[in-house]
Amino acid sequence: MELSRDVMSAAVSDSTLISTIVEIAAAMETSLRAGGKILLAGNGGSAADAQHIAGELLSRLNFDRAPLAAIALTTDSAVVTAIGNDYGYEEVFSRQVRGLGRKGDVFVAISTSGKSPNILKAIEAAKELGLLTIAFTGNANTPLASMCDIALKAPTPSTPQIQQVYFTAAHAICELVEVAIFGDKRSQ
Repeated sequence: MELSRDVMSAAVSDSTLISTIVEIAAAMETSLRAGGKILLAGNGGSAADAQHIAGELLSRLNFDRAPLAAIALTTDSAVVTAIGNDYGYEEVFSRQVRGLGRKGDVFVAISTSGKSPNILKAIEAAKELGLLTIAFTGNANTPLASMCDIALKAPTPSTPQIQQVYFTAAHAICELVEVAIFGDKRSQ
């Protein structure tokens, strides 16, 4: 409990992390306003986080409004298992990025280790297609953080605390996007 408190306290006082949250929200807003979409992927708990973020954008966060285009690449078991079977697990996200991604979209790669081969291949595919790439990861210097256009790095190497930070950040990002596009309708 103390570790969680200390990491969250460090995150809240980290001006780089706060400015990164604002930068990510602005990038997502720009893409969505231009007709783009947000693609998200991760493994295990990060897969669930990708789905949760897509749900906040597609459904709503704080108030009723039009849906925002977001797709978690982790949800279609037929697609994931077909690609895994036919091309290998390292291709489960890159193949989907190539099929669904378009220049101007945003790809959010969620990986606490920053080393997941299937996430790194998806970043390569996203960059080739002209997608803006965003990492949600820990504080280690990892391939994922260095490959992405924007990296949200939780101030800890501990997986559970990394997830706590980037999920709190994800809610802040979704709120910033929602208010930027639709205005602040929380009190209405």
